[in-house]
Amino acid sequence: MTAFELFREQFGTQVQENVILAPYTSARIGGPADVLVTVRDAAALEKAVLLCKSLGLGFALIGGGSNLLVSDKGIRGVVILNKARAVEFREGPEPVLWAESGTIFSNLAHRAAAKGFSGLEWAATIPGTVGGAVYGNAGAFGGDVAHDLLRAELLSERGREWWPTEKMDYGYRSSALKRGKENAIILAAEFKLKNGEPSEIQATIEQFSARRKATQPPGASMGSMFKNPPGDYAGRLIEAAGLKGKRIGSAEISTIHGNFFINNGETRAEDVKALIELAKTTVKEHSGVDLELEVELIGEW
Repeated sequence: MTAFELFREQFGTQVQENVILAPYTSARIGGPADVLVTVRDAAALEKAVLLCKSLGLGFALIGGGSNLLVSDKGIRGVVILNKARAVEFREGPEPVLWAESGTIFSNLAHRAAAKGFSGLEWAATIPGTVGGAVYGNAGAFGGDVAHDLLRAELLSERGREWWPTEKMDYGYRSSALKRGKENAIILAAEFKLKNGEPSEIQATIEQFSARRKATQPPGASMGSMFKNPPGDYAGRLIEAAGLKGKRIGSAEISTIHGNFFINNGETRAEDVKALIELAKTTVKEHSGVDLELEVELIGEW
């Protein structure tokens, strides 16, 4: 049996063959997956990962599809689309939020606010899922996952296990998982919250949202392309190098914010990659700074 047939046997109509991945990414860029499996709870996610491993198949995991650039040639093997989105708010003097890894992170912040739980206001404008945020230590407006995560449930080579925040070994937009120190998949996470007044929490979210809209461009993008170097900003360095508005094909470095690369329609991943290399080379020549990607490139390059 083919991989498609084996997965179809286990997951039914949640399995598709030769699926273009562009619609599943925030940049709307990317070629086909040989097999696309949609999972809707953590148990199905675990099952799909274990089936890939038992068959010796390579796999990629996609949640919200932000911070990703999928190649034009696509991804061989299996792509698991994570839509595991169960959520539980545990009330008390020290409230806790539990959420499966496919939950949209910004949606969680709004739901917490409506219930009078504070702590995740900074996350209300974060694209992507809980899994992606925990994996990459997402952050904004002075907050980040490292500060608010209690623990994460992972599927590792040892099976299911809970990792406390310290074991994630977080750095700026980085973790032990992102650095490849451990081969594991995030199934769910728990975050610490505080009790607060819904109207005050919502007001903070609205302030953050207004600031985000004023400084970041609309349109399809991967989010911040590069990490901010210590003591500086990638967007400022790209602007100083004269690259705002630079285009290759339909890929453009935003005229609003230099660290956002915009898809102006029918953009090829190869054009974005060429724009990345141009930015890295030009900024190095202009400022002497080596820009480090925040976005991950996946698929066949």
